[in-house]
Amino acid sequence: MRKIDLPLICDVLFYGACAFFLSVGILRFYRVPMAISLLCAVLFALAAGGIAFLILYSKRKKYALSKAERARKEGLMLHLALEQKGRVLEALQRAYAADGRQTEIGDGCLTEGEKRWVVLFTMQPVSADAVAEMLRSYGGSAFGLLCNELTPEAEKLMRSFGKDAVTGDEVFALFERTGTTPSPLICGDLPRPKLRARLKRSFSKRNAKPFFVSGMLLLVMSLFTFFPLYYLISGSILLLTAVAVRAFGYA
Repeated sequence: MRKIDLPLICDVLFYGACAFFLSVGILRFYRVPMAISLLCAVLFALAAGGIAFLILYSKRKKYALSKAERARKEGLMLHLALEQKGRVLEALQRAYAADGRQTEIGDGCLTEGEKRWVVLFTMQPVSADAVAEMLRSYGGSAFGLLCNELTPEAEKLMRSFGKDAVTGDEVFALFERTGTTPSPLICGDLPRPKLRARLKRSFSKRNAKPFFVSGMLLLVMSLFTFFPLYYLISGSILLLTAVAVRAFGYA
């Protein structure tokens, strides 16, 4: 069963509703009969909703693909940062072998011909101090770095000494291309927060101010629109929500 894209549906309904109320307000301002105004407003709303659906659906489809790839990459990088170094080296060796490159494991590194690849996957970007330490240890030989990410200073230092760095995007592409991604990944199946937990976060006391400001702005806008009922109702709901969150929300 395909999952319902609730944000997409809400966006389409929002744009359709905006087109409907705006059309009614403009048509009634020019004294078009109510029945004709409502009929035209419905047609405008359907047209706006349809156009919004076509545009947003294509964008969300591309975004969903990139989002899934980013999630897989983050899971792989977290796994490589938490896994034992020996197993990381073995996984990389299998990936390179599947990609047609022969490497050997030794001295905590991967060796490809005369070049040594230092493996350093960390939770934070590799710093310039870490790169300086590697230069002191391996500077006299040909070496490169396999890591998740480099700080700008570390990247500049690597370039200054003509050293190669293979970062997370290239490592992820290697594992994806060769189909050798380790399985199962460490922390690969972390539970998502439940709906109740997400709602609880939404109704913390500190969110009372955004609800209040939004409600006040909608009520103020009702004084300058042709069709103020929508702004009056929604603004009042937001103000009541702000009061309820402030009174009963958690700190």
